[in-house]
Amino acid sequence: MSHDTSGPSGPSKLVIRNIGILLSGDLGKPILDADAIVAENGRITAIGRAKDVDAEGATVVIDAKGGGLSPGLIDSHCHPVAGDWTPRQSQLNWIDSCLHGGVTTMISAGEVHTPGRPYDIVGLKAMAVSAQRQFTNFRPSGVKVHAGAPVIEKGMVEEDFKELAAAGVKLLGEVGLGSVKDGETARQMVAWARKYGIQSTIHTGGPSIPGSGLIDADIVLAADTDVIGHVNGGHTALPDKQIRCLCENCGRGLEIVHNGNERAALYALRTAKEIGQLERVILGTDAPAGSGVQPLGILRMVAMLSALGDVPAEVAFCFATGNTARMRNLDCGLIEVGRAADFVLLDKPQHSAGSNLLEAVQLGDIPGISMTVIDGVVRTQRSRNTPPAQTMAAVAG
Repeated sequence: MSHDTSGPSGPSKLVIRNIGILLSGDLGKPILDADAIVAENGRITAIGRAKDVDAEGATVVIDAKGGGLSPGLIDSHCHPVAGDWTPRQSQLNWIDSCLHGGVTTMISAGEVHTPGRPYDIVGLKAMAVSAQRQFTNFRPSGVKVHAGAPVIEKGMVEEDFKELAAAGVKLLGEVGLGSVKDGETARQMVAWARKYGIQSTIHTGGPSIPGSGLIDADIVLAADTDVIGHVNGGHTALPDKQIRCLCENCGRGLEIVHNGNERAALYALRTAKEIGQLERVILGTDAPAGSGVQPLGILRMVAMLSALGDVPAEVAFCFATGNTARMRNLDCGLIEVGRAADFVLLDKPQHSAGSNLLEAVQLGDIPGISMTVIDGVVRTQRSRNTPPAQTMAAVAG
């Protein structure tokens, strides 16, 4: 496992050619009419037909062999602790394992599994700043982990949020995992966070572990966080009428997680589809958790929501890429000039009943990954976790 903390070490030019299906991550146009991408110094500079893009001077050429390419997948909800180790399941290299499932970016919903996590205000601020610094300086296998997400506690004042923002903290951990569990207090603190550019998420549903509590629709609506964390429960879901209420009356991000209630996930998706707001749907794993780490969790959600939620596979991929990137103000997640060159090269798994990548996913099969790229650098080749892909991208020359 590599611990790269940067993009290319010198001037670089990556050319990817022979792309069969190019997924954009953009709900407006989820499939691009292009078969080549050029990235220079870690950023996309051209997308088009091979004959029309400037491939001269490439330092690395990838032959996609007619397989598919997606933006790197984004896990909108995870709980990192220290580097690539989680005490929740006493597991090493879980982030590297998720990279083998196509996840190139992770968003912390709070470093809540940290042994001895401080609940006092001085301590929780210090831990958040430390986590933000740690994961900025240390990227397991190149994965971008946006961490340093403090859990709000009673007694915090506006100055605390101003101080956190000035120190580089950009996220709040799940509202409701600390002592603040009422809508009125949460709303005030969320507003302070928003004033200073800190994005917020709320725990939704029944308690996740002993010591946490129920957060119902009334509290979620009152708190008005930017993202409704695990709208399908983490694990225990709210009643359908409350999920519908959140979909119809909130307007914030609808985060569906792997470690939640699958039936509720499909209900939330159908409701978002009914009201014409699929752009609000984003995906997370909520791992590590009691049910462990799911290296293929995001891919599994894409396949499940496509197969059982009756959305085209290319749309389901947007939930795991561009939707999250836009909601979270990230520079990745979309195949657009200027964006970070974070890619997953993938195809239908061998012997799938589907005739191609998209059909296989819509039938519920997990695609095979042959390569991941972060900041224009090849990070993994054949995935150790997915089924083998029908076609295997290769570094040419």
